[in-house]
Amino acid sequence: MPLTQQQLEAHLWQAADILRGRIDSGDYKHYIFGLLFFKRLSDVWMEEYEAKLKVYDGAEALAADRDEHRVHIPEGYFWEDVRKKTTDIGAALNKAFHAIEDANLELKGVFQDVDFNNKERFPDDVLESLLQHFDRYRLRKTDVEPDVLGAAYEYLIAKFADDAGKKGGEFYTPKMVVRTIVEMIRPQAGMHIYDPACGSAGMLLEAVHHLERQGGDPRSLHLWGQEMNLNTWAICKMNLFLHDIDDAKVARGDTLRDPQHLTAANGLRRFDRVLANPPFSLKKWGHAQWKDGDKFGRDVYGCPPKSYGDLAFVQHMVASLKDNGMLGVVVPHGVLFRGGAEGKIRKGMLEDDLIEAVVGLGPNLFYGTGIPAAILVINRAKPDTRKGKVLFIHGAEELVEGKNQNQMSDDNVDRLAGAFHAWEDEERFCRVVDLEEVEKNDFNLNIPRYVDTTEPEEDIDVAAELATLRGLMAERDAAERTMLGYLEELGYGA
Repeated sequence: MPLTQQQLEAHLWQAADILRGRIDSGDYKHYIFGLLFFKRLSDVWMEEYEAKLKVYDGAEALAADRDEHRVHIPEGYFWEDVRKKTTDIGAALNKAFHAIEDANLELKGVFQDVDFNNKERFPDDVLESLLQHFDRYRLRKTDVEPDVLGAAYEYLIAKFADDAGKKGGEFYTPKMVVRTIVEMIRPQAGMHIYDPACGSAGMLLEAVHHLERQGGDPRSLHLWGQEMNLNTWAICKMNLFLHDIDDAKVARGDTLRDPQHLTAANGLRRFDRVLANPPFSLKKWGHAQWKDGDKFGRDVYGCPPKSYGDLAFVQHMVASLKDNGMLGVVVPHGVLFRGGAEGKIRKGMLEDDLIEAVVGLGPNLFYGTGIPAAILVINRAKPDTRKGKVLFIHGAEELVEGKNQNQMSDDNVDRLAGAFHAWEDEERFCRVVDLEEVEKNDFNLNIPRYVDTTEPEEDIDVAAELATLRGLMAERDAAERTMLGYLEELGYGA
């Protein structure tokens, strides 16, 4: 019977339990993901091999030909080969990982130099237990469909982010925050989607899931991304691969200093939809490269301050948009109101009528920071009815409180995205504001300036309240007389 998603999730999380106490919780993901990926590749290769044997009437050489398989696994480096080892298991795993990378250009670096060959950390008995645990289930496609495996992988990423605490924010954005952005900018079939700080690919995959929910063809999307952290880039590559997405173009590197997705003329490639959750208020973001003019022309509205890289990411995203493109980006609230260079950049984007909506989010939604954040929706081709206006949404109360981390529900997402598409005023929640009013506020985008969130004061009927007070005083006097009467009967009178 095929594995259910719940079975697979429990199975994979139990694998992490075997490593507890041996390595830092923030490092579990590298080892567990590496083994999961290796097991899946080997099992699917064998599944393909057996199918090809039937096609080629038992001709083993033809069935094993590298052109017949999605991934080539060199002889002697399959999962089963490693399982035969009783000593030096870590060294065998390392060799298998490197052999698979060397044989498949598209997988180069995907095992991110995970080193199992440390016997103090991974003695043979621990690795034997770990591999034995993974051996409980086959991971062929007939056993685990790509969608199920991909969903379990995404679940595991979220669990590892939760386990890693503050560090989890470096590679994971809460799924419902991602979905809110995607439901606002609505990727369509055939579009090119780009995330310049793609982490573990959550936003790119949510664009795929969105199209699936709409009944569209997710295979028609063209996915692009860039990630600076090698380990996170590897998780991203595995995540996409396990979702059966082979053609996503995810580059390694620093997006602000060295963007990788360029045209033949060495300019920035442009996309239909851009979405990201860049690191908040990055200190060392590349100011030295931008201060005298960015060579890619991304500093149209100015150079951000040395200690805050937020609007460098936003300007990179704007520069990466097609003329009819939209973007959604998570930013800290300071971006909405800080002055100086950031105020100048904000003013320029507003004067060019790029900002379509400012959506406030609740506190403690993100790993690594308890501060509330906001979503900026930018549209190079606003509909005529939205030109010269900005929608402000007070979404700080759209959350489900948790013990350690707050979350958002489907209803929260629907309410925020629904308000964006409805584009109407709603008392204490959202308001459409003319740019003239924003200009009078010195281009400050702080949401409370535009959406009154205070509770309305209840009208008080003074005469009725006075009558109630007099009635209560009469009841008090009557009770006092009764009490004094009882005291006199008991001999305590004056």
